[in-house]
Parts: sequence; C-alpha cells; structure tokens
Amino acid sequence: MIPSDHFVRFYNEVFKALERKGHRHLVAYWQELGRLQTRELAARFRVGGIEECHTYWKRILEEEDCKGELTLTPTYFEFRMRRCPSLAKVLDNDAAPCEFYCDHCMGWVEPVMKAAGLHAVMDMKSRSEPHCVFRVFRDPAPARAYARRARLLSSPYAKSATTATETRRNRA
Repeated sequence: MIPSDHFVRFYNEVFKALERKGHRHLVAYWQELGRLQTRELAARFRVGGIEECHTYWKRILEEEDCKGELTLTPTYFEFRMRRCPSLAKVLDNDAAPCEFYCDHCMGWVEPVMKAAGLHAVMDMKSRSEPHCVFRVFRDPAPARAYARRARLLSSPYAKSATTATETRRNRA
C-alpha cells in the first residue's frame, strides 16, 4: 500500500499534469471521481441526510488525522477544518501545489450531494493555507446564502471558472 503522504503528492502531480493539458481535463477527472463516489455514497446520504454526513465525516476526521470540528444543526452539517492533512502534506514538499488542489474535495462531493438531494458549500478561505469550512444543507436557500458569504468559494464545475482559467492559460 502506498503511504498517504506519497499518495497525496502523487495526486497533486496528477492534478498539475491534467491542468497543463487544459483545465477541462482536470474537471473531467473530478467528474469521474464524483461519479464513483456517487455510486458509493449518494443513497446513504439520501436516506440519512445531514446526520449521515456527520457520521461519515466523523470517521474521516479520525481516519485521516484531520484537525477540525464537526457541527450538526437542524439546518446543516459543518466540517470546520483547522488543518487539512492533504494540503499540509502537499505544502510540505519541494513541488508546488496545483493551483486548484483544494477544489478536488468539492469535485467529488458536489455530484454526491446533488444525487442525494443535499446542498454542499465549501469556503476554502485560501488556496495556500490548509483550512476550510465545508457545510451540507438540507435546503438550497440557506446554502446559497452561505455561499454568498464565503471568502473563497469552491466551484469546480462553474463554467466561468473553467473559461477564465482557459483564457488566462491561452494568454500565457
């Protein structure tokens, strides 16, 4: 089995290679991850709702040695990541992180939540610091309100983000 610090560094290099081919290739990779995760988790979250999200990410918090807090309210589940072990390992490396590294989380989560009838929002806060706030809402209105307040919203499938990235890359 490959150690997690090596896996995360490998993942980062895959993201960078796909991004060099064009942002749409990186997005397609995330879509495939989302498709696979949807098969695994969507029914579970559809039946269990935000309570099941809390249960799932509680296990992730422990297994991946994340530093953070989980909160469950009647409206949403929140995972407040104080130290993301994945980005921390990428930053503790001689190779620079992929510009869009943190978007891979919403890249797989967004399709799963849509299939489950839930609404996920991630405020990455920063692309260079290993912390973020991820919320899953029962209803779309509070999710949209939370997204408007985000400092750095993760929107890996937004057409404008893909178009802007491709345009910027073509100018270089």
